[in-house]
Amino acid sequence: MYIFKSLLFTCLASSATATPLLSAASANYWTATAEKPFNERLFKAAGGTFAVLRFNQLPGRFSAEGRMDPIVSPGTNSSHSHGIMGGNAFDLTIDSDQLLSSTCTNAKVTNDKSNYWVPQIWFHSPETGKFKQVPLYYMNVYYFFEPTNDEIMPFPPGLKIISGDAMKRTPPSSGTGALQLDPSKGEIQAIQWTCPANGNPDRYPVGSDGSEAGIADPVNKGAGAGFPSINCDGLYSPLRQDIHMPSCYNPEVGLDDYMNNMAFPTTGWDGMQDCPPGWIHVPHMFYEVYYDTQQFANQWTPNGRDQPFVLANGDRTGFSSHADFVAGWDEETLKTIIDTCNAEHEGMEHCPILPGGANTDICGIESAYPNPTDEWLDQLPGDNPLHGWGY
Repeated sequence: MYIFKSLLFTCLASSATATPLLSAASANYWTATAEKPFNERLFKAAGGTFAVLRFNQLPGRFSAEGRMDPIVSPGTNSSHSHGIMGGNAFDLTIDSDQLLSSTCTNAKVTNDKSNYWVPQIWFHSPETGKFKQVPLYYMNVYYFFEPTNDEIMPFPPGLKIISGDAMKRTPPSSGTGALQLDPSKGEIQAIQWTCPANGNPDRYPVGSDGSEAGIADPVNKGAGAGFPSINCDGLYSPLRQDIHMPSCYNPEVGLDDYMNNMAFPTTGWDGMQDCPPGWIHVPHMFYEVYYDTQQFANQWTPNGRDQPFVLANGDRTGFSSHADFVAGWDEETLKTIIDTCNAEHEGMEHCPILPGGANTDICGIESAYPNPTDEWLDQLPGDNPLHGWGY
């Protein structure tokens, strides 16, 4: 399929004399629109394909919730709580191809035993100062097979990937809320918050520099860097955490060195997204995580700047949003999906060829350090103090 994509682009661009026809588009198709987390028209025009991985879940819940992070804090409780999806071989430590031994998964593709996790968000009551966990609405993972001259390959089992920085409390160095996924163009900005809202109001204070509130995406006012300042009341679409994952793996660094083993591809002169020589191009994942913030809509009054949600690590800004992944795919299954499936929004479980078939199991994961659920707490789990925007 990657050869087809390259030929398609070459044919389309052959009439251009100075700049390839789609080179500008390739720089822009990761910009979210009001309806979708990327510019689908431009992405398809450049030859990209994709399929959305969905999960089976109990209402309001991840498969597991608690202070567990086998990548950053192996063998012990992590500093803050996460919500985890995927195979039930998840544990405080994950070694090599351990996840392939999962007896079930809540991914809607049976042969995906990977784990996907993100920090949870909490409501901080302006009246009492107490905290309550915000329930999950739902989570999807887009698998983008981006336009490239490389062959896209399945993740090697046990590959550990992280995107974002849990310690970050400052706005992007670009001074904008826009995504920036090309390492040749400066600091990577792979994370946004999206806020569907009736009437399409400003989600962030106009002119914000990030020091006291979040920053809007200049071409998509519904998204930006940091928590938005309004109540996200779009129908069926409350506050959403958006995280792009890098898709270039350096096998010389290895599966476990999550700080150095991954990078985002660079956009070439032909508009293609290519990895450095010797690296392996894996699928580009995009996490979209919807939270049921509407449950708290009558417990705070938006004033155009302050907002009541905090990440589990105590971050009031939202700048430290991050995501983790450990690969537990059957490689033959994922390679078949890469080469033959363009199921798009219909879902990966509807791929025309799907080894192992679709899955309907909810598959709970036992939590070694569970959060108190449905309770108001005096402190965040891990006693994390609040930081940022007034703290």
